Amino acid sequence: MNRRRFLRVGASVLGAGALVSVAGPSVARLLAEGRPGQLLSSELDLPEAFRAALPVPTVLQPVRTDATADHYEITQQVARLEILPGVRTEAWTYGGGFPGPTVVTRSGRTAVVKHRNELPVPSVTHLHGGHTPADSDGYPVDLLLPVGSSADAAQQAGGMAGMAGMAGMAGADHAAARTAVGERSYTYPGKQRAATLWYHDHRMGFTGPGVWRGLAGFHLVHDDEEDALPLPRGERDLPLMITDRSFAADGSFRYPAVDPQLAEPGVTDAYANGVLGDVILVNGAPWPRLDVDRARYRLRLLNASNARLYRLELDPQPPGGDALVQIGSDGGLLAAPVRHDGIEIAPAERFDVVVDFSRYQPGTQVRLVNRFGSGRTAEVMRFDVTAKQPADDATVPDRLAAVEALDASAAVATRDFTFRRSRGDGWTINGRPYKPGESIATPALGTVELWRFSTDLHHPVHVHLDHFQVIGRNGADPGPYDAGWKDTVDLRPAEAVEVLVRFTDYAGAYMLHCHNLEHEDMAMMADFTVR
Repeated sequence: MNRRRFLRVGASVLGAGALVSVAGPSVARLLAEGRPGQLLSSELDLPEAFRAALPVPTVLQPVRTDATADHYEITQQVARLEILPGVRTEAWTYGGGFPGPTVVTRSGRTAVVKHRNELPVPSVTHLHGGHTPADSDGYPVDLLLPVGSSADAAQQAGGMAGMAGMAGMAGADHAAARTAVGERSYTYPGKQRAATLWYHDHRMGFTGPGVWRGLAGFHLVHDDEEDALPLPRGERDLPLMITDRSFAADGSFRYPAVDPQLAEPGVTDAYANGVLGDVILVNGAPWPRLDVDRARYRLRLLNASNARLYRLELDPQPPGGDALVQIGSDGGLLAAPVRHDGIEIAPAERFDVVVDFSRYQPGTQVRLVNRFGSGRTAEVMRFDVTAKQPADDATVPDRLAAVEALDASAAVATRDFTFRRSRGDGWTINGRPYKPGESIATPALGTVELWRFSTDLHHPVHVHLDHFQVIGRNGADPGPYDAGWKDTVDLRPAEAVEVLVRFTDYAGAYMLHCHNLEHEDMAMMADFTVR
């Protein structure tokens, strides 16, 4: 069967019967909306939009440098933050803030990031989009236990029994787990091109509540190829982490954990398809605003939500449309810019876009809106265009970067991965719930493979170690948001997508999984072993 026929048949099969048995009466709504999740309402009054100034995360400075490496330190700690005005929210943070500090590194230089865990729970840090050795990738049972944990606790964690937050993993084979107490250093060799990456908690069974409570931050990689382009830079190069959250009456983050003490993983049944908040945060501020010059800005858009899918547009659109000029994807610069009136962005995806605010008249209030939202979640933030029009030599060239195109005819293997919900086993890949140490694929270093992802409901699929290229969607060409190197691809209900992958440099155990964090926590993950 050829590739296109496989995708058509796969989508047809998934579209018949399978959805009904999985989703019950909600399937019509899911198919109509193409979006997952259940709204969790806040229990306090929400602030007016566009009152808070947009914060920009601080850039983390290295504690020391040497000939080949830059060394950083981050303390994971509890902090009480004023996210909603006049209300204090207890957060789990990197460095005391949400988002965490932005780590800025350079291609070709090693970055060593030491994490110290002063949280009340174990943690695992994953550099999302990082080309990283296996022992620094953030494998979900490579726990960093809190400072002061006993030797007995460390020994128990190696078997995943007896520690708070670990009971849900008992019975699995964790022989390969690398457990540390108090501090752990992650080594990122920098063998990758410039890109917008991010880091977040990746603890098995508890990624959803960990990220929801604040464990996320940017990691930006720069290189000479990007620096040579006349793109916006400095204060006009803005990382924008978009998240949704809900708040309890006392100001705490509200989350529907099946066990509020987080001794068992998972959420209550109503939220098994993902948790949606009713407050939209950008860089940790609710519906913020930013004064912008009449000039070009680079916006590094990151969807760091647990489950929410956005369609981002500017309102009003600038004269002539094409408001968002995409220059980059998950894995860095595109070969050429792609112009959009709106961008659909799933959890974990990144889009680097350039917006030319000189196309607006001074005084224009330009909202970044979410066409997939309703009520308060239909708005994201606002840009207020000032009268200031400085000299702006930033442009978007017709050619951006040299992007190697992988060749499908060179693929040495074809592998199929089905993402669906099973009656008995919950969210699964190829019908199997996750068990650490059980690999479902063994790609060889340096070889090209064709991987096919197919779904029942909505699943954003993330692959660790290396980026991939989308070559087909539902038997046709890639979609409008599939350009460039990707590490996360958005699959709608009953879709099938083909990607080409090639893993380089590092052997070992890595992962693919759904990046709907509630699906991930309920076992929609799988190991693959690069050899």
